[in-house]
Parts: sequence; C-alpha cells; structure tokens
Amino acid sequence: MKGRKTEEKGTGEGHSRREVLKSGGVLGVLALFTQLRMGTAEHHVDAATSGGTRFLRPPGAVDEDEFVRRCIRCHKCGENCPNSCIRFVGPEGPPEARGTPYIVPREKGCILCTKCNNGCPSGALQPIDPEHPRIWQQARMGVAELDTNICHSYQGYVCGICVRACPLQGLALKAGLWEKPILDRDYCVGCGLCEQACVHMPQAIRVKPLRNRQPGEEVA
Repeated sequence: MKGRKTEEKGTGEGHSRREVLKSGGVLGVLALFTQLRMGTAEHHVDAATSGGTRFLRPPGAVDEDEFVRRCIRCHKCGENCPNSCIRFVGPEGPPEARGTPYIVPREKGCILCTKCNNGCPSGALQPIDPEHPRIWQQARMGVAELDTNICHSYQGYVCGICVRACPLQGLALKAGLWEKPILDRDYCVGCGLCEQACVHMPQAIRVKPLRNRQPGEEVA
C-alpha cells in the first residue's frame, strides 16, 4: 500500500509537470503571435518616443510641432471616431506629446470618415471635406512602403488583399499581374488600412508618418 501511494504521488507530480509545460508552451505561442501582430505598434510608438519616427497622426493634422502646441488633449477626436482607431500617447511617451492622438495601422487603420478632424475644437486637426475630389491632399497622414521581397503576390502567391483594403483603390494602390500591388506614393494618404489587412508577418506593407503634414513632403 505504501509503495502504491508513493507511485500514485509520483504519477500526480509527473502529470502536474506535464500540464505546466503544456500551458507554458501555449502561452509561448500566444506571446509569439502577439509580438508578431503588434510589431507595427512598437514601430510607431517606441521609435517615436525615442526621437525616431513621428507619430502617425489622424487625418488633417497640422505640422507636428504646431500640432503638439494646438492639441488641448480633449480626446474628442477619439470619441468621434466610429472605427475606434485613435489612441492617445500615454505616460511612457515624450512629455510634450502625452495625451495627443495617434494611430497604429497594424491594429486599426483610418477609414477616412473625417469625423475626428471635423469635430476638433483647437485646429490641431484641420477640417476635411470627405467628398473633396482631391481628398488625398487634405487627409495626408503618412505614406505606405511596400517590401516586394516578402510580399506574397511578388513571391508567386496571388494575394491582393492590401489593394482591396485601400480606400483610394486604383489611385494609391493598383493591382498588377497576379494581383501584385502597385503603389503610387503621390496618392497614398497613409491611412494604414493596407497595413492592417496584410496577412504576411512581418507585414509586407507599412505606413511611415510624414515629417510634416503638407502635401508632397518626404517621410521621416
């Protein structure tokens, strides 16, 4: 009996150990997936807080320095956003930018509804006419960059998801042979819907914020 109890106890410990290892493996996979999925968030936030790239501001934002001065941190832009894509710089960000709005495309891109800027009371976000024939000039936030070395459609696997996600399809993004995305930076507003839709990890298309908000400016 004593031997049996000892054997049962040992079996229980072994089973417990296996469960711990199993759960640890599952958590590890989830952590890896999260890290891959959130890679863009780190790209847009960490680089900005360390003085690298700029934050990707909502459409209609004025020049970055002026934007930080004008923004009164009322968060109305986020409240008005039907897509819930606007986040706000937290205490980990640079002091001058805390409380200001930004977008992480990999999480959620901007649908260009213009409700955020048309409700801005400070002028940090300038009004935009959503029906304007040249909305790409008014709503310019950033510009997409395509890595053809990892894009599925350029590697023999027909995809084209980013093209179908683009609100300016046929202008900013066109589908070439075998659904190869063709990017025209002159029309790209940097909404990030292409980056959000990209199924490749790491994403084959990414949005970089502009150095300032004037049409035609180079990216940071």
